[in-house]
Amino acid sequence: MDVPVIFDRKAVRLHRERAASTQRTTAPILEAAADILLDRLDDVMRSFSSALDIGGRGIICQGLKNRNIPTIACDLSEAQARCASTPSICADEERLPFAHGSFDLVVASLSLHWVNDLPGLFHQIRSILRPDGLFLASIPILPTLRPLRQALEMAELALSDGVSPRVSPLPTQQSCVSLLQRAGFALPVVDTETLELRYRSLRALMTDLRAAGETNALALRSRATPPRLLFPAAAHELEDEKAGSFCMPLHMAILAAWSPSGNQPQPLTPGQFTHSLHDVLQQQPRPLTKQ
Repeated sequence: MDVPVIFDRKAVRLHRERAASTQRTTAPILEAAADILLDRLDDVMRSFSSALDIGGRGIICQGLKNRNIPTIACDLSEAQARCASTPSICADEERLPFAHGSFDLVVASLSLHWVNDLPGLFHQIRSILRPDGLFLASIPILPTLRPLRQALEMAELALSDGVSPRVSPLPTQQSCVSLLQRAGFALPVVDTETLELRYRSLRALMTDLRAAGETNALALRSRATPPRLLFPAAAHELEDEKAGSFCMPLHMAILAAWSPSGNQPQPLTPGQFTHSLHDVLQQQPRPLTKQ
């Protein structure tokens, strides 16, 4: 099946290469997101003997190392792979170079939203997990950056005859659930977390996005120099002069799912229930009515 090319993977790699030396300025955001994800791991009452960190920027592998979990890190960018404090390789996450059943834990923190074939990647992750292995990931979801997209579109329409794609499309929480189910994961759970971020100017937001390697890598992006007044006009649309800043929250889907195994709990099929809901409700004490 042909996979639509949404992202220019060469541009994604170059952005991550550059960010390896600048992302320290966005470390509080990246570390807060990593902490949220690894907190889910701390709730799992079992041990792990081998983990894969996909695109963790040196933060996730250190968190796993602190938990005494042997870890291999991989990243599309060689410079990012060198940020890891554990053994690491430079590898394209769209074609993971690992054998079937290599790991019992795979973690990906804010690193999967530049992948063209997410369904295919999820199938690969399930394959490299051992039976009853855990897949744990965070993915930016809508409405992240929606105000920025709208501001840029309105500004560009006012300055020219059309708009160019400048902000990456993001999935929804429900589409993340569907991806896990489609890949055949067991016991999938997807919930959401939000990091409340405020910026004093559009320039500050764009500086952070560039420092983190999160600028435009769409395959259909315009290569022409943007109109000189585009960003000042977008800033006017975006910024609240009374507040002196604007809100740009990071909405994340937190995914947790397991590679299928015969010893996992299974849902009951229709007709297998041992108690009638009607009988249970009849046994409940009646509420007191105040006269």
